[in-house]
Parts: sequence; structure tokens; C-alpha cells
Amino acid sequence: MLICGASFAGLTVARELAGSGARVLVLDRYEIGERQTSACAAPTAWLSALGLDASVKQTFGDLVIHTPQTSVRMDLPWNFSTFDYRTLCVLLWEQCEAEFETATVEGRAASPNGDATIRVATDRGELAAPLVVDALGWRRVLGSGAPVQPPKARLSRGLEVHPWGSDADLEIWIERGVVPAGYGWSFPASDELRVGVGSFDPRFHVKQPTVDLAERLQLPSVRYQGNWIPHRLRPAVDSGVFFAGDSAGHCLPLTAEGIRTAFYFAIACGRQLRAVHEGAKPRPRALADYAAFSDSHRWKFEALLRVQQLIPRVSPRLLSLALRGMQRKRFVDWSFGHYLSIAPPEFTSAVGDPSQARVAA
Repeated sequence: MLICGASFAGLTVARELAGSGARVLVLDRYEIGERQTSACAAPTAWLSALGLDASVKQTFGDLVIHTPQTSVRMDLPWNFSTFDYRTLCVLLWEQCEAEFETATVEGRAASPNGDATIRVATDRGELAAPLVVDALGWRRVLGSGAPVQPPKARLSRGLEVHPWGSDADLEIWIERGVVPAGYGWSFPASDELRVGVGSFDPRFHVKQPTVDLAERLQLPSVRYQGNWIPHRLRPAVDSGVFFAGDSAGHCLPLTAEGIRTAFYFAIACGRQLRAVHEGAKPRPRALADYAAFSDSHRWKFEALLRVQQLIPRVSPRLLSLALRGMQRKRFVDWSFGHYLSIAPPEFTSAVGDPSQARVAA
């Protein structure tokens, strides 16, 4: 098996195959844990369920949301943690039974007629495997057809700075003065702050808004990192290839949370690959089942996308009034409970075919 991409999704797929006896090769252009491209935060229960507690930097039980008219503090029904990217990737890799090579995946290579294997072109030559996963990110390198590039692609734009420092609060800013459509954030991680701005409109550049937010917090704009963030599901299979993580659009609209969904769908993908390897089902059936599993979540993603599109149209005053009402404990528990259930941590220990899994609405 060939897994292209060694970040959250790719490493989780490989982890799910441990103990299967399958020969697995993981490819990435960077060494494992070398390049962080996100704010690196996830529900603490997910990190614990995957044995990643040692990567946790700081844990939060509440969330502070700012608008121009108000600030509200929400007491969350579950904890959220920032983590160290390199440590988390190394911990995931230690749970894998796979080989790793550095190589840049360039795309699909032509396969001879009648050849059931999938050929992948890299800067170090071609590789062939009967089962291939694209976990390379939003570019969807192994997809059929020409890749859709921003700003036409369904992508958000995010950028953050990482000044040294500490804070006790996980904070979000929903202010048009920060970004017309999107939000700003501050995710403390013990000895550093991850401060950034994300725009739902890929045409809106976020460097200056990020600098402005950092200055507002009296922080230097240092150690930049940024990335494109998908905000719509894409087909989870294409021409015999499995897609997981950002390459399949497995990133929740509105919140841009993509790490736990990468874990979640990668586990489902890994279980399908294991079933094929163990002879429990043929590859076409595994592809169809994985596609159906991903598509069964589409309505939840589309519902969040509609809210993402609505919020910039709501007046700041009305938004502030709504947030004050939403901070009631009963509503917070209900809404955040449903939000977590989109990709619940209990899925890590679920038994059986993921195509048969049913996740609470």
C-alpha cells in the first residue's frame, strides 16, 4: 500500500493498518513532523484516544468570543487542547508499522492496459501499488483532471504568527474590522501564542489583518505560517484512489477545524484498506463503502457552510445579541455536543465496517 502524505491524515491511515501484516510505504516531501501548517489544536478526547497526550501543550475548558459590541465566555462541555506538531507526528509514527521515504508526489502516472495497480509519479521515480491514499492536502495531487487553484477553489485563506508568550484564554474575534468574512484567533500553547486570521473569501489577503491583530494584542509578528483551508467536501475516492483529510475536503466549514476530521476519516479509510488486505472485501467495494461513508456526512458539512455564508451578512449588533443568548450553558452543551458528534472520539475504538457506522446527528 502507498500512502502519500505524512501529516494528520496520512499517519493515521498508516496507524490503522498496524498489525495487519500489510506492507505500507508512506511518502512525503518533508521528514515526519518537519513542517507545521496549522494552529494545531483539537478536542482533548481525540488526542487521548489516539495515545497522543504527550504532545499536549495547553488545555482549555472554555472559549472567549469577541465582537465589536461584546465579549462572551462559553463554558465548553469538552476540553480543547493545543499541541506540539512534531511531537504528535512522531507519536503517531511510533504506532505505525510502515516504511517512510522523502519524495515529492507529482501526480498519477500512466498504467498499462489491464494493470490493476495504480502508478504514482514522484521526483524520485515512479511507484506502483494496488491501494493508494492521497493525504497530501488541499491540492489533491492524485485527483483526476486539472487541479482547481485558488481563488476559484472552495478554500479559505489562513495565516498566523507565533510570538513567544503565554495566556490563559482561547479566543476568537468575529469582527469585520479584523476580516470581512472570517475570524481572528489566539491559541495559546504554553510558551507561545498562535495568533492569526482566516478569511472565508480566498481573494481577501490576510497578512496585514494578522499583523494588525498581533499589534492589537501587543505582540510581535514573528514566525509566520499559513495555508489554504478547504471548506467543502470533495469526492473521497477518484479513479481508484482513496482521499483523506484536506484532499477530500475533510475540514469543517465555519470553524475551519480539520485535524479531528482528518483523524476520523483517515481511520475509516484505514479500516477499508485493512478489509481489502485481509480479503474481507474487494477493492471496488472498499472504495464504494468509503465514498458512501464520507458522503453520509455531507449534509452536516453543508449546514455548517450555510452558517459560514450567513454570518458575514448578519449585522454586528444582531450578532452580539445572538452570542449573548448562545452563552447559556444549556445551549452551549447542546450545540457543542452536536458539533463534536460530527466526528466523535469514540470512533477510534469502534468495531466493524466503518461504512456501517452511524454517527449521531
